Amino acid sequence: MRVDLALKYLCFVKSRSSVRHLCGDGALLVNDHPVKPSATLRVGDKVKIRSPHRTITIELLSVPDKQLSKSVSSTYYAKIGESGTPGEQEAEW
Repeated sequence: MRVDLALKYLCFVKSRSSVRHLCGDGALLVNDHPVKPSATLRVGDKVKIRSPHRTITIELLSVPDKQLSKSVSSTYYAKIGESGTPGEQEAEW
């Protein structure tokens, strides 16, 4: 599945264009390599998303096939690491 769709379906971003901006800024890495929004994600891939105040690293456990709720989406990935402070609300990537 495309990176932009997967991150949208997993509720990490509000729109696919947000992923395009992350990729353009070099703030999105898959398996420690910068990617384009159209790159393919597979089970087992490690995704690092960096923002000015927070960095999160996840491992994809399952590939979503549709938009998920936040409560369900967390079963599709394992959080490997997180640094920074997310604030009161989840940071918008």
